[in-house]
Amino acid sequence: MATQVFETTDLKLMDGSVIKMRPLKISLLREFMKEFASLEKVSADNDKSMDVLIKCVQIAMKQYNPELSENKDSLEEVLDLPAVYKIIEAASGVKFDDEGNLAAAGILG
Repeated sequence: MATQVFETTDLKLMDGSVIKMRPLKISLLREFMKEFASLEKVSADNDKSMDVLIKCVQIAMKQYNPELSENKDSLEEVLDLPAVYKIIEAASGVKFDDEGNLAAAGILG
């Protein structure tokens, strides 16, 4: 009997489509975490911070919806900020629901 160590989460995007999310494969997680680590360097600039978050989401979308990962403009059309946070949570395990993790990620002042 197989044991599942992760939960799959469904997320409805702004266009009505649904993606199934689970933790990223190691190959994508390495790329994701490298990009996510750069958030600290740009945390004082909201535009640059959003760019880093969107790049992280693009990496996650390689697993969740490869077609959306290819076009940043198309991706931004179906996302809002809560969706971005949910995708990052599912992909990496980094939670955005308490101040400790938000501060550690460099998102809070």
